[in-house]
Amino acid sequence: MPKESGRKVVATNRKARHNYHVLDTYEAGIALMGTEVKSLREGHASMVDGFCTFYNDELWMEGIHIPEYNQGSWTNHAARRRRKLLLHREELNKISVKIRESGFTVVPLQLYFLDGRAKVEIAIARGKKDYDKRQTLREQQDKRESLRELRERNRR
Repeated sequence: MPKESGRKVVATNRKARHNYHVLDTYEAGIALMGTEVKSLREGHASMVDGFCTFYNDELWMEGIHIPEYNQGSWTNHAARRRRKLLLHREELNKISVKIRESGFTVVPLQLYFLDGRAKVEIAIARGKKDYDKRQTLREQQDKRESLRELRERNRR
């Protein structure tokens, strides 16, 4: 059976774009156990509380919930364990330099399979203030209203 090509999205962190200004994105591989991959293939994952940190010059993803695999036994994984992200050294250096600046963090945006391999899209981001969040909501509402008015004009 040939491998599927293309991007199959498993989970997205929708709150990340609401809570952060996304500045730069990277695609990283994830070091997973077998039961984690099987659970992801079933579409089970939650990225709500996800974040990334540096330990020993390596980037680790924490707070991602991948539930235990149903048919797994003693080989099952811990649902909220730390998972190592696989990036090139140059990318890791760029990210670590940016994080050392105040106000920046690394946030996972999307978890997906690309050509049969689990990948995560991470972003260097800066936290939004409450007034920024309100402003983006206002802009989205204005955009929706203008599109609605255009549709109504075209129907007449």
